[in-house]
Amino acid sequence: MAAKLTQRTIMFVPFPAQGHVTPMLRLAHTLVNHTDVSVTVAVPDFIHRRMGQHSVPGVALVSIPSGVHDDGGDEPPGPPAFMHAMEHHMPAQLEAMLLKAEQGIGVPRVSCMVIDLLASWAIPVAERHGLPVFGFWVGMVATYRTVMVIPELMEKGLISESGMSMPLYRTLTRHQNIADLQILPKKLKLRFKDLPWLISSSAVSQKSRLAFWLQTVNRAKSVRAILFNSLHNEGGDSDLYDPPHGHEILPIGPLLFNDDPKKATAMWQADQTCIEWLDKQSVGSVIYVSFGSWAAPIEPDKISGFAQGLEASGRPFLWALKNTPSWRAGLPDRYIEKVAGRGKIVSWAPQDDILRHQAVGCFIMHCGWNSVLETVRHGVRMICYPISSDHFINCAYIVNMWEVGVLLVSCDQRNVKDCIERVMEGEEGRHLQQMVNKLREKITVGDAMRVAKANLNLFIERIKF
Repeated sequence: MAAKLTQRTIMFVPFPAQGHVTPMLRLAHTLVNHTDVSVTVAVPDFIHRRMGQHSVPGVALVSIPSGVHDDGGDEPPGPPAFMHAMEHHMPAQLEAMLLKAEQGIGVPRVSCMVIDLLASWAIPVAERHGLPVFGFWVGMVATYRTVMVIPELMEKGLISESGMSMPLYRTLTRHQNIADLQILPKKLKLRFKDLPWLISSSAVSQKSRLAFWLQTVNRAKSVRAILFNSLHNEGGDSDLYDPPHGHEILPIGPLLFNDDPKKATAMWQADQTCIEWLDKQSVGSVIYVSFGSWAAPIEPDKISGFAQGLEASGRPFLWALKNTPSWRAGLPDRYIEKVAGRGKIVSWAPQDDILRHQAVGCFIMHCGWNSVLETVRHGVRMICYPISSDHFINCAYIVNMWEVGVLLVSCDQRNVKDCIERVMEGEEGRHLQQMVNKLREKITVGDAMRVAKANLNLFIERIKF
């Protein structure tokens, strides 16, 4: 790795969700582990309260007052509250923190900032203080491409201010493959409705979502380079498409998942009895199920379908399902008691430990990008049930580009059971395992890891000022 640097402090500003905070903490740990840089991670107060004292040497977790009402319960405040706070309350608080740092009060003087592009509110603050800014993108370069191309699509008259196709282009239907737009590879078979700014239930929220992305695109223009929690080339035909112009693209994803996962603090206490339970199961027999910490709760009838399908599969399963009415309403009466022994349901699971366990045979997932990387890193086959945001693009790579998982089209009992059988048995299951083993090799010791290390060194060179 790079030579040691003179002591300096980098401030990280993540988007306030577990799936964004965790990879930033991993990056912080990687930096302090290989350089003389210290890192301050600035999070909203409601996140700070749930994460407690962060103990990674050289990494300080500090609280930004958000002005958001927080009842202190298990669930942090929802997006409407903190999205408003990020634009209207937190900039002044961050500015005050930086001013104190310049005077030697509070946090150490900041040399530069690494800002999650979904927390773009912090970019103008950094610029007002003359601080160099590097962007951080928590997902794939492919997803970033779909966002960065929004202004171009609007300029060409292909989409409206709500993101929908314009009257002249009504042939661009929601279910049409977007290959002709030259955004992403044709092999992905992505549909227009899978684009991240269209994942919404109403026209009003859809328009608001597109406005958020446009604001992000505009603010991102001033960052010096962007660190991506992703893989070099992202497989297949991705190299045929020009990278988003105007930025240096530095994928470092595999490197972040090569560090000790226990260095990343979570907002919820994981149920450690999961590992004891897995120890009692046969090799490759267990179906692990989780839909993450950020995606909206799945409708009760769909949870019921999953529950019945898992039971009908006849296989042992471990299901991480939040213990709140909005998440568990669909469970059949006395379901937990009925499946006890063969099925285990917990509120929050130690996912990385579970995925590395030899008893796990497949993962039914929402296709959140952190979960995708963790799953491939441990060589586990996937059953994909995308819910929102970038899940549909990630799913397209899993199923159509990498061939390491299958798409669960619907979550009725029969379809869940059939998908499990396809992945866990027979020729298709063996092919999926061969492909995920191949991708795992690329991520852990192959080209992707070599490029990630080189990109981290490039970033370190950029901050020598």
